[in-house]
Amino acid sequence: MTMESKKKIRAFIVEDEDLARQILREMLQPHPEVEIVGECGNGFDAVKMVPELKPDLLFLDVQMPKLDGFEVLELLGNTDAMAVVFVTAYDQHALRAFEVHAVDYLLKPFAAERFEAALDRAKQRLGQKTLPPPADFAAAARESGHYAERIVVRDGTRVQIIPVGKLDYAEAQDDYIALASQGKKYLKQQTISSLESSLDPKNFLRIHRSYLVNLERVVKLEPYTKDSHVAILNDGTRLPVSRAGYGRLRSLLEG
Repeated sequence: MTMESKKKIRAFIVEDEDLARQILREMLQPHPEVEIVGECGNGFDAVKMVPELKPDLLFLDVQMPKLDGFEVLELLGNTDAMAVVFVTAYDQHALRAFEVHAVDYLLKPFAAERFEAALDRAKQRLGQKTLPPPADFAAAARESGHYAERIVVRDGTRVQIIPVGKLDYAEAQDDYIALASQGKKYLKQQTISSLESSLDPKNFLRIHRSYLVNLERVVKLEPYTKDSHVAILNDGTRLPVSRAGYGRLRSLLEG
C-alpha cells in the first residue's frame, strides 16, 4: 500500500455559489492526493457536516447568507488540525485584517496558479497548531471602530443567532460564557474579554470580572454589603458590581 492510498488530504467545500463550487472541484481534480469528502452551500450545513466528516482542508466562503465564514469557524470550535483557505470577494483592505490568521485566501475570480499556491500553503500548514482561538476569527474580520451586530452560538444541534440588542448580559464560566437573552441562557466557548472587545462600549459595560451587561437593561444600583453593590436589571435580575465597575456604571447612569 502506497503512502498516497494510506493517507489522502480530506477536503470540504463551503460555498453558496454553484459555479464557484464547480471551479474548486475542477481545480482539485489534478490532485489525486486530495479527496473531496463533501460540500455544501451555506453555513448552517457546514456547522453540521464538518464535525461529522472531519476534513483536513476547508475551502470556506466568507460572504454567505445567514452565517458568514467567520461565524462558521466560531461555531466549529477547535479547528487546529484543519487548514482553512478563505474564498472571498472581499476587497484588499478587508483582506489585510484576517489574512494573517488564514492559511491563505482566494480572491474571486482567481486563476489556477493562485489556487495552486493556496493549496501548497495549506499542505504546509496541515498538522501545525498555529490558528487563533475560534472566537477571534470574527473579530479579525471587523475593521477598527466596527462592532458585532449579532452573536452566533450552538444550541444543541441548532444554531442560535442573538442580535446584540437582545443580549441582556454575559457571565464568564471558566472557558465559556453564558449569554442571557429574553429569558434564556446560551453557553458559548469564548472568553468574556473577547466578547467585550467585540461589542460597542457605548452599549455594553464590564461591571465585574465575570459580568458584562447591556446598559439599556440596568434600571438601578443598590448596596449589597458595606463595600459592594448590585445592578438591578429591568427583569429583576441582580448582578454583582465590582468597585471599578461601580464607578463606571454610576457615572453612566447619572450622566
